[in-house]
Amino acid sequence: MSRHERVLLDGPAGKIEVFVEPSQASGGVDPPAGAAGIALIAHPHPLYGGTADNKVVTTLAKVFRELGCATLRPNFRGVGGSAGVHDHGVAETEDLLAVHAYARGRFGGDLPVYLAGFSFGAYVVTRLARQLAERGEPAARLVLVGTAAGFIEGLRKYETAAVPADTIVIHGAADETVPLANVLAWAEPLNLPVSVIPGADHFFHRRLHLIRDIIHRQW
Repeated sequence: MSRHERVLLDGPAGKIEVFVEPSQASGGVDPPAGAAGIALIAHPHPLYGGTADNKVVTTLAKVFRELGCATLRPNFRGVGGSAGVHDHGVAETEDLLAVHAYARGRFGGDLPVYLAGFSFGAYVVTRLARQLAERGEPAARLVLVGTAAGFIEGLRKYETAAVPADTIVIHGAADETVPLANVLAWAEPLNLPVSVIPGADHFFHRRLHLIRDIIHRQW
């Protein structure tokens, strides 16, 4: 198991709890000697049980460490040790900008920064990627899993931002929370391929290993 460090950062609304793990190449050295990059990974909806310890999120973190990256898994507002209250992705984007700044300062500004997210976290990551691009600091690549897009029963309509053509998008064919049709409707005008896992529900029960395999193959 990877050892992780719990960090409390100063954010716009107070403390942001972040779990930081070194790359497999680092040997525990900080800053990570030989690291290929930094990966910031966002978790699913906090009002429906989403946390940085979600299994899809920790699977994504493991994959990025296998790819040689140091990983950061923040808790959104109101989750764990993070201050503030849920803000439907708006303030959460500002918090991720604070985590991004911390990561660049700690691990080095020359390393590429990768962004990944699951469900609501994937939606917030698209917002973060757009802001970073506008600032002239574009992310090196995105990985989006179970992306919140379109109308979702009981929640709201997600106007998910456009993303670069090399973004890895993974979705479950049997997703009962975010219908596959929603993601295809978002991806179609972007000419963005979507990797569909047959039989997978929103949380990818018994199919987490396929997420790992798809990312490694497409990387």
